[in-house]
Amino acid sequence: MGVAGRAGRRPVDELTGDELVGVLATLASPHRMRVLAALHSRRTYVSQLARDLGISRALLQVHLKRLGRAGLVVADLELSDDGKAMKFYELAPFAIHLTPETLVAAAATLTDTTGGGKGPPVPIRKD
Repeated sequence: MGVAGRAGRRPVDELTGDELVGVLATLASPHRMRVLAALHSRRTYVSQLARDLGISRALLQVHLKRLGRAGLVVADLELSDDGKAMKFYELAPFAIHLTPETLVAAAATLTDTTGGGKGPPVPIRKD
């Protein structure tokens, strides 16, 4: 799953319905929107970002993982001057342009969550 702009990712109009739903669901969280807004101005590491946002590192990690799976953030592991490994996160370039045609095409590829449609049932995740 992913969005336009990231290497190896497809433009939003080429995502399957399930992939598009996943990206939009990821963006539907106020916490994740705040994370994206904070990363827009600079790349940073988890502890600093958690302090900036006033949330726990554990909760932030959950949101960063989800944003990463959606292709909205990327991470790089770097060594600090004292040899400590630090994971830096930054906003991935992306663009989401939805049109009625995009939605119609994506809807045609949605899998049926009851198992009666094409493809396997899609689990409903609560993260």
